[in-house]
Amino acid sequence: MTDLNEIMKQAKLMQEQFQKTQEELLKTHTEGESGAGLVRVTMNGKHDVINISLDDSLLSEEKAVIEDLLAAAVNDAVRKIEEKNRDAIGGMAGGMKMPDGFKFPF
Repeated sequence: MTDLNEIMKQAKLMQEQFQKTQEELLKTHTEGESGAGLVRVTMNGKHDVINISLDDSLLSEEKAVIEDLLAAAVNDAVRKIEEKNRDAIGGMAGGMKMPDGFKFPF
């Protein structure tokens, strides 16, 4: 049986690693795109839009087309950020020794 003090020590270490990982993820920039790169959106880890880039050829398109491409690029960036977050946080738990049957809350 695993010692309760050991479990508490591991939980504290995991919490510290989780906070550090969250801080690092907030500093990263992720680019989403649509229309084969005609629209590019850069977001930080807080999902704040940092930059939007539109290819000049889009300026002759209808407003609805540009809006759809912009939404698709934002959604692409959000999916990539979520995937990075999931991978980073999921990887943290891999090295921790937890008792049999312990369910991680994610």
